Amino acid sequence: MDFAKLIERVKNICLSPQTEWQKIADEPATTQSLYVNYALILAAIPAIGLILGSMGMIRFGVTMAIITYVVTMLVIFVASLIVNALAPTFDGVKNPVNALKVVIYSSTPGWLAGIFHVIPFLGGIIALIAGIYGIYLLYLGLSPCMKNPHDKSIGYTALIIVAYLVMTFVLMGVLVSMFLGGAMMGGAMFR
Repeated sequence: MDFAKLIERVKNICLSPQTEWQKIADEPATTQSLYVNYALILAAIPAIGLILGSMGMIRFGVTMAIITYVVTMLVIFVASLIVNALAPTFDGVKNPVNALKVVIYSSTPGWLAGIFHVIPFLGGIIALIAGIYGIYLLYLGLSPCMKNPHDKSIGYTALIIVAYLVMTFVLMGVLVSMFLGGAMMGGAMFR
């Protein structure tokens, strides 16, 4: 893992996204390389923020961090399938690796802002701002990566965001209820 390259990519996708998207679209990558060299590392930042921000309830913080991390990995994968499947609808070209690039790299600001979970209210505001910037990055990345006409990127982006939000809420709900149900069952067994 080349951390200098990782830091350079993070900096460039956040500060000069139009130029960086052109590089990203053309560079070779695999699903494994995108996850191992980028997503798994950066997605850990919000998990760490959740743990540090819940020092009074460390078990809860660790649990939520694990759930959030797992949901993030699942949502990235499913969202990339959706980005890829929708490409022809918006006159783009299907490319599963480029769809994954779009989802992963546009998630960068949200992952970076995740460290601010240590500050309860302010962290939420910062995460919201970062999320909005991530949507903008998604919008910018669609044309270079999925080869759709730029004027179709607004609708493409909107549909992806709706799908992303629905998936996240459903998966979080399922995982939290599974965990809480398991914790309640385990607690009942030891009474």
